[in-house]
Amino acid sequence: MLGVAAALSLANLLFMLSLRRFRAVPGEFLLALLLDMAALTAQLYLSGGASNPFISLYLLQVVLGAILLPPAMVAPLGAACCLAFAFLTLRHLPLRLPARLWDREADLMLIGQWVSFVMVAALLVLFITRISRNLRARDAYVAELAQHAAEEDGIVRMGLFASGAAHELGTPLSSLSVLVADWQRDARLSAHPELREELGEAQAEIQRCKQIVSNILHSAGETRGEAMGSVAVADMLDDIAAGWQAAHAAIDFTYASDGLGQARVAAEPALRQAIWNLLENAAEASSPNVTLAGAQAHEYVSITVADRGPGFTDDQLRNIGKLYQSSKGPGHGLGLFLAVN
Repeated sequence: MLGVAAALSLANLLFMLSLRRFRAVPGEFLLALLLDMAALTAQLYLSGGASNPFISLYLLQVVLGAILLPPAMVAPLGAACCLAFAFLTLRHLPLRLPARLWDREADLMLIGQWVSFVMVAALLVLFITRISRNLRARDAYVAELAQHAAEEDGIVRMGLFASGAAHELGTPLSSLSVLVADWQRDARLSAHPELREELGEAQAEIQRCKQIVSNILHSAGETRGEAMGSVAVADMLDDIAAGWQAAHAAIDFTYASDGLGQARVAAEPALRQAIWNLLENAAEASSPNVTLAGAQAHEYVSITVADRGPGFTDDQLRNIGKLYQSSKGPGHGLGLFLAVN
């Protein structure tokens, strides 16, 4: 019996070492359970066969096989268990007790049945609890992958739509630019200072729209293998703050970039767009008070957009970074999603 236990320990050690180098497949699990069943059969054969109270340990292999193995492999495992039980009923060596314990054989059988029941119950609770925890972790991982896939699909669709819209907007924006330029050259309109100022603002907004369209087309067509340049954070924030304040003159806008020094970041248009989107959200939430600030701490750069709005609810905080999570209704929440991601 000690030889059987030693052989089983060696087999389990080899199986554990193989798991560290290779991913286990259902066939290997079936083989491991069959080896355990064979070792248990050998032990029971040498100790009374089916009359041994530890015969119930067969249930452990069957239950684990039903949980871990595909249905096609559970049937052979169950058949092997039934054949082993039948074999032990017909063929086995008697369990020889010392002469001093003959009169207590019935009590020993009850104790053995109790110990066997406790072992099976404890092992089942241990294994099933671990398996359930692993299954829950797997389900959570699969759900997270599905969420990421849905977000990526949404990003792709938005990118395609944005590229198509940028191409379509090119012609009308060029026409508007030419039309406004003609009006600016018209002596009758130029004679009115207010009209002249409004036409200048209109031309500036048209040029900004054209620049946004150009950035969209450039981002959609740029090669990822290209070396990305860098830009000073202070210069980037200065440019964003100047453009945003010019477009929102009625808002009390505070900007501070002291302490940034010579810090630089990648010249990524998406970063500029993310900061702009946060400023727009802040303006909607707490107009007319919006603050943009930049600071550097060691190797990190912190860019803060502050407002005096009502803040986020607990549910919104849990869903920040997910697509179209907004209190403004369907179709909104894209700016915060792009900023987080």
